[in-house]
Amino acid sequence: MKNAFAGAGFAALAAVALVVNGAPAVAQTKDIVDTAVGAGSFKTLAAALQAAGLVDALKGKGPFTVFAPTDEAFAKLPAGTVETLLKPENKGKLTGVLTYHVVSGKVPAADVVKLTGAKTLNGQLVDIAVKDGVVSVDQAKVVKTDIACSNGVIHVIDAVILPASDDLAATAVKAGKFNTLVAAAKAAGLVGALTDAENPVTVFAPTDEAFAKLPAGTVETLLKPENKEKLASILKYHVVGGRVYSPDAVKAGKATTLQGSDVTIATDAAGATVDGARILATDIDASNGVIHVIDAVILPSEDPQSQVDPRHQIELAIKEGAPLYNAGHHGECARIYMQTVAGLVDGECLGCPATTAMMRTALDQAEQTTCETSQAWILRKAMDTAYKNMASTR
Repeated sequence: MKNAFAGAGFAALAAVALVVNGAPAVAQTKDIVDTAVGAGSFKTLAAALQAAGLVDALKGKGPFTVFAPTDEAFAKLPAGTVETLLKPENKGKLTGVLTYHVVSGKVPAADVVKLTGAKTLNGQLVDIAVKDGVVSVDQAKVVKTDIACSNGVIHVIDAVILPASDDLAATAVKAGKFNTLVAAAKAAGLVGALTDAENPVTVFAPTDEAFAKLPAGTVETLLKPENKEKLASILKYHVVGGRVYSPDAVKAGKATTLQGSDVTIATDAAGATVDGARILATDIDASNGVIHVIDAVILPSEDPQSQVDPRHQIELAIKEGAPLYNAGHHGECARIYMQTVAGLVDGECLGCPATTAMMRTALDQAEQTTCETSQAWILRKAMDTAYKNMASTR
């Protein structure tokens, strides 16, 4: 379980000077793939990259940092695991495992040891720790570092690290302390959002004890079919689009929920809070998102004056999405724009049939392309147009 809130970001660890064979790494002209193949000890990794169709990606400009398992590391996996992963029908799973070993950017050992975690190309976070001069990534030990490549750097690890494979719903069920939350999600018809592999979300998850703090009878009332809409609104107020890890959440200070309103994130001497609820644990990875555990149910305001109008929803989406796009996270930006546009279209709150039709067309176009950069731009252009149209009618 990761808990980066303790230092309101990645805490700096004591620097440990790590070099290959006791000497500084020498600059190389070979890319990551050719360097690994030439080393002779990464044959399984090379075969896996080929099977997953990732060779060209890791021969690209990058830069990338690869935590590379040796052939011996792959051999530690249960018998038959590698052979199963290499089958064509398991290409998606194999890709998820391999991208969990890759971090965007060139991160030398001297910088790695200053981190408690790093976001991988898989989308999930790996834990990084230094103890007694030994660096570990998740549970794998780093045995060699700073193998320089033309498009990044390789750090060698002694075990294959595996990303979370359970979705948010399964993760919550297995934890055993979110029974009320799971029941509420089912009653509100929101289980699909917690199992959707294509649209990761972040959940501020109240424990069973948190729900028990509500006034007597509140949960039972909310679970009634006639209160489904209100329950859904409350639950959506606990969910944010995309993976938002604790350092980014703390830095932002707020996040726009699927309900449409913002939650406020703050830190104090005791740790962090979201809308006043204490955050008990952070950065629990799932295959389709991340969970932060909270000790109270947070409730959206019912004041009509606080309801977010369409123009403000667009403003919030751009405010949250544009920095992600500029930082190279085009997919996360596109998901935020997608959720906003879909909500505006489904809610029929744009006030103009032509604008609604334009937004629906843009949404269809974005859903039909696999390029996340194109998705973001299609939706951003549509939101800009809708925003101007609504401004001109006021």
